[in-house]
Amino acid sequence: MHITNKRHQEQATARWPALPLEAWKDTCQTLHLWTQVIGKVRLVLSPSINHWWHVPFYLTARGLTTAPIPSHGPTDRTFEVLFDFIDHHLLIATSDGATQAIPLVARSVASFYQESLATLQTLGIEVTINTLPCEVPNPIPFEQDERHASYDPFYAQCFWQTLVQTEMVLKHYRSFFLGKSSPIHVFWGSFDLALSFFSGRPAPERKGADRITREAYSHEVISCGFWPGDERFPTPAFYSYTAPAPPGIESASLLPAAASYNRELGECLLRYDDMRSASSPEQALLDFYQSSYQAGATLAAWDREALERK
Repeated sequence: MHITNKRHQEQATARWPALPLEAWKDTCQTLHLWTQVIGKVRLVLSPSINHWWHVPFYLTARGLTTAPIPSHGPTDRTFEVLFDFIDHHLLIATSDGATQAIPLVARSVASFYQESLATLQTLGIEVTINTLPCEVPNPIPFEQDERHASYDPFYAQCFWQTLVQTEMVLKHYRSFFLGKSSPIHVFWGSFDLALSFFSGRPAPERKGADRITREAYSHEVISCGFWPGDERFPTPAFYSYTAPAPPGIESASLLPAAASYNRELGECLLRYDDMRSASSPEQALLDFYQSSYQAGATLAAWDREALERK
């Protein structure tokens, strides 16, 4: 029995690779900014969808994709941009069969920005984006950023693999919910994998909020997902939060025992390494998502009878 449990733990560790932020922080920051370059191309060319659902990336069997984007050119083509974390290149493919690939290697954000937009131009796709990064401290315009220039293919692939495994758990988790819910997607602003459930009720307006926040939180929501960490919380973690936050959420009972509420971030968190070390990592993560949802939905008085599958 001990040998079987050890084998299961080894298999789980292979599915959930180590991802210490300190080991790949420079790559994480650079990759985050590269995704912003491509994400802003999608933002400019795509029709608006509520809660900014027209801008994220989606997971594929090889990496992250924009999904088809209208080119708005004379031929009305669509195109798609894929971060391939197996062969490590950026693939741009058009609906008329043209393709171009840019190697994902250690290079500055400025270099990546220039070559990406130049490659789009060679494919007949003209686009101008706002080059100031979003949701990062001390942003540097893309065309000026020679500071962020790291790419470790090993950790880029580990990050993607973690997103893939998390998405599979989220697909099981979401199956009970009957109300309005988001796709499972990767936001390039906050650089996290996210799934959101909605109560169906409008949320109180956030005074002083910028237009990104106003649109994202226009309705009552419970969001969860995965985040690689940053200076505020320098370790990868799974998260869940209820917005607006109901009184009592900070002391809600969560599963597994390692999960807790972080007052600084205003979120329920389960450290990635605590999940990896569990006897059943996937079950531990599912328990976290379910218990944090149940706490938030109950405390916020959601109509759970109508929103949940019996």
